[in-house]
Amino acid sequence: MSSDAHLSDRFAETLSKMRSAGAHAMELAALRRRLEQLSEPGAGELPGNELEPLDDISRLVDLPEPDDAEARRVLDRTAVLKLNGGLGTSMGLTGPKSLLEIKPGKTFLDVIAMQVLSTRAKYKARLPLILMNSAGTREPSLESLKKYPDLADDVIPADFLQGREPKITADGKPAEWPANPELEWCPPGHGDIYVALAVSGMLETLLAEGIRWCFVSNADNLGALPDARIAAWLASEDIPFAMETVLGTAADRKGGHLARRAGRIVLRESAQVPDGDDSFGDVAKWRFFNTNNIWFDLERLKSLQDADPAAPLLPLIVNRKTVDPADAASTPVIQLETAMGAAIGSVEGARAIEIPRTRFAPVKTTDDLLVVRSDAYVLDDSGEMIPEFTTTPPVVSLSKEFYKLLPDFDARIPSAPSLKECTSLEVDGDVTFGKNVVARGDVKITGPKTIPDGEVL
Repeated sequence: MSSDAHLSDRFAETLSKMRSAGAHAMELAALRRRLEQLSEPGAGELPGNELEPLDDISRLVDLPEPDDAEARRVLDRTAVLKLNGGLGTSMGLTGPKSLLEIKPGKTFLDVIAMQVLSTRAKYKARLPLILMNSAGTREPSLESLKKYPDLADDVIPADFLQGREPKITADGKPAEWPANPELEWCPPGHGDIYVALAVSGMLETLLAEGIRWCFVSNADNLGALPDARIAAWLASEDIPFAMETVLGTAADRKGGHLARRAGRIVLRESAQVPDGDDSFGDVAKWRFFNTNNIWFDLERLKSLQDADPAAPLLPLIVNRKTVDPADAASTPVIQLETAMGAAIGSVEGARAIEIPRTRFAPVKTTDDLLVVRSDAYVLDDSGEMIPEFTTTPPVVSLSKEFYKLLPDFDARIPSAPSLKECTSLEVDGDVTFGKNVVARGDVKITGPKTIPDGEVL
């Protein structure tokens, strides 16, 4: 009897579909584990009553600055990896989100390229840049980076592809959607990065080239610069995995937080909260929040995968959707996902480190986009987004009806207002902004209205 049959006839068709699509043995092992986890009681759940708050952790501000020789040594053996699979569909985009303009003439990828090239020059380090792309982001993203010929590495490829797996129905069968068979597949969450690194051959190439550490972050977080202090900390204390965290604020209520479960640090995401559990949004209790900036030792990852092809062990996240996300009446499906940061709960010796908010400024919505396009941040020649506000960034809340999608946003705010002296900006209704508008303090605007050029709010 095959191992698939041992798992359950219920899931055999899903594994068979994956195998028929040419999946690697490691990808099959990872999917098999997720299917096994789905069969467990309380699959994918982390109840608050099983968790304890995390005590104080290491802080970036307390780490010593390595000398030039040590900084060069560790960064010369570090790769910068950006998660670049997103198409920005939540903003109405059809191409890579990372090609969205955030400053005049500069996209996310432009800024990332500037950051890596300036860090290389500062430390005289190799520091390769690698993208984890999806099929939809690969070609346009790599084409965009051709304008930076010095960025390319002679041996290490510029990217590798994230994996994919079948969406499944409630009875465990692979979903079918003949109208568009591509919609029968989904990415397995960014926890797929570990298996995808190995399956693509990228892990083997990096190790062969003497690259030991990997610094991973989302392409939409321009605060995530390579930091020599963290790289040196990993090296000096032989840390196999580290997660950058921020102290939680009200804005983080929906983000993943760290906690202790049976003595181990774990990451809990909103999709892992059982129905009726209201503990998740308590930012005073769960103080440390995941930034998705993580560091890991590639040699340790290889050792884990030699022992277990699906390593590292990651908790299941069950994402319930419809097979066609744009059609609420289409077949309900389950997407089995994992979070890369959840490796903190299974990798022996993993650590968390508190970082300043300047390293965590993701652009998830047009609200966030307005802040980075405004003068609240200035882009310097090294690619660093320098805060111009006094304490915390302005909190922007734009009417979803009129600003959620980028074409609507651009039509109403063709020129970002000044926000460096603004604490909060709330726009309710249809409001169009003129040029050189200035917002100060707490501002609320109700439309329909047009703000004239040069208005001070």
